[in-house]
Amino acid sequence: MIAKRNLLFLFFISTQLLSFGAALSIEGSYQGKNLYIQNAMADDGFGYCVTKVTVNGDILPGAIGSSAFEINFSFFNLTIGDPLFIVIEHNDGCVPTIINPEVLLPKSTFEIESIIVDENGKLKWKTNKEDGKLTFFVEQFKWNKWVVVGEVQGKGTANLNSYEFNSAPHFGLNTLRVSQTDHSGTKRVSAEVSFTSKTKKITKSPVKVKDYIYFYADGISIETQYEIFDAYGNIVKQGFGSKIDCSNLLSGAYYINFDNVNEKFIKN
Repeated sequence: MIAKRNLLFLFFISTQLLSFGAALSIEGSYQGKNLYIQNAMADDGFGYCVTKVTVNGDILPGAIGSSAFEINFSFFNLTIGDPLFIVIEHNDGCVPTIINPEVLLPKSTFEIESIIVDENGKLKWKTNKEDGKLTFFVEQFKWNKWVVVGEVQGKGTANLNSYEFNSAPHFGLNTLRVSQTDHSGTKRVSAEVSFTSKTKKITKSPVKVKDYIYFYADGISIETQYEIFDAYGNIVKQGFGSKIDCSNLLSGAYYINFDNVNEKFIKN
């Protein structure tokens, strides 16, 4: 349902030519750690490669004329999660190296203090020890898999943080959890919490489909999340609604997930 956007890098490194030389730039967000630069000798053998460093447009104070130096972010009155754009200007014919660019990427370090869900599907959780602003994904177990049903932006602070999310309960037993994935690609999940909803069982119609599939609960049209797969397991439709337009599907067998149900149907 949700693409792997949580695996995208949050920083970008580029180079550009300037009239007097070149520049290396990097962007990301402040995570409480400093950046280290390996500074090559200038191409002419006199002095070092880097000529100037700016952080969000402000010049870095301190010495840069050595074989390695530190970009100390404490000079810039930053808080965790603040955006950073760093430009390292240098002589032509040499290129400095950013030793630890990963420090501009948030890590998933949250610890769950508590997580509860009520009979209406409102999920509440509290965390501490967050080390950067990362999205929490709310996941619901249905259709024999974990399905992402929502997102909540993490606050990224080490103190106690509170969150809540209104899930859409399906019929019967509902199980929820929250997760985060940082730049390392490692997924971290909370404990699971469950509740039995009072929602009515959803059915679909007709059995043999020509143009549309309709969803009902006690004979009344109702919206639900759905997925349709072809016989090879390829997803062909997904969304949330009270009906699905199947007129453009080829004739044959398909599988549909909706509410907490997985069924097979035939498209005429």
